[in-house]
Amino acid sequence: MNNIKQLSSLLVFSEVANKQSFTLAAKHLGMSKSAISQKIKHLEQDIGQQLLSRNTRGMSLTATGKKLLSRCELLQDQVDLALEELNHSKETPSGTFSLTIPHSCEKDIVIPAVSQLCVEFSQIEPNILVTDEAKDLIQNNLDVAIYAGELKDSNYRALPIDNIHECFCATPAYLHKYGQLTKINDLLKHRLIATSWQKDSLSLYKNDALNEKIIIDIKYFAKTNTLPSTLEMVLHDMGIAFLPKFVIQSTVTSGHLVRVLPEYQGRQWPFYMVHRFQGDKPIHITRFYQLVKHFFSKVNNKT
Repeated sequence: MNNIKQLSSLLVFSEVANKQSFTLAAKHLGMSKSAISQKIKHLEQDIGQQLLSRNTRGMSLTATGKKLLSRCELLQDQVDLALEELNHSKETPSGTFSLTIPHSCEKDIVIPAVSQLCVEFSQIEPNILVTDEAKDLIQNNLDVAIYAGELKDSNYRALPIDNIHECFCATPAYLHKYGQLTKINDLLKHRLIATSWQKDSLSLYKNDALNEKIIIDIKYFAKTNTLPSTLEMVLHDMGIAFLPKFVIQSTVTSGHLVRVLPEYQGRQWPFYMVHRFQGDKPIHITRFYQLVKHFFSKVNNKT
């Protein structure tokens, strides 16, 4: 099989898989629905395996399809970046790439993004400051900041990444010892652990009524100034915490934590990438933004 000839089919497959629709993929790619269908059909024939399972309710990815999608998700970005690089005739980026990020994005988002960036731009030298405190880019000689929450007015450029919300979590052992929660007021009888940004009043929303805010006053059992330490305290059966949903995903999946009062969540709040370049961004900054969005979406959509 000539792998080069499959590149266009892989791009088409990625679009269909992400949009879960032949019609939407065809519209986005400017192709006919039948042409899209033929591309997928020939790709499945060439590899000898089914990628999409079609039924009256729509479509879903097979196990092979999921594996292939994870490999070609970044393919379109690579193509776009190659053409952009040629169009701008930029030199290969080199030197220090300084950025500041919150603890919540460190493990599953920024480090994978920086790792891939260094593969593509081998002369980049990353310098990462991990802190939940807002840092001025110029004063701290930074190229980029990942920022959570509403932005203050500034001369910097802000690019949206995604939105997240918080939810309650605890260990099974803690709940076994102190009891299950069935209603909001049950929180007042439990040990709650606060992160640095949380106040004595929490704003909550029911999943089916996000326009109706519920305010509850909390007396915290313990407080800490970083998200990792909050998570560790919860994992050590010390209490219940209100943490970003994507941060606890892996521990919930593994069974180390469980959602508490899962029908409630915190308000939606945004993540941004802020940079200090007023004109055209250097190509590695554009690529880093693409990668951060990719890994953020990957983690956020698993929860």
